[in-house]
Amino acid sequence: MNRKSIDPSTYSNMFKALGHPVRLKMVAGLIGNECHVNKIVRMLQLPQSTISQHLTVLKNAGILTPHKNGVQTCYRVENETVKKIIALLK
Repeated sequence: MNRKSIDPSTYSNMFKALGHPVRLKMVAGLIGNECHVNKIVRMLQLPQSTISQHLTVLKNAGILTPHKNGVQTCYRVENETVKKIIALLK
């Protein structure tokens, strides 16, 4: 078998993180875009603390990458596997 070895725990954590409707919506919206917390709060109309908790889960699962933009932290999806998964769902 010439396929790459799949680490089940990595994919399991990724799917757990994507399993929440709010997080899935956040990831889909961040593919091809970069966004800061306040904009995500406005778009999803959820409390900032809730958005921050979801962002932490996605970041810890390796789905989102944070970048500093002045005093704001912006998030984007750089994980190619996640991009492919979301594309299949559309």
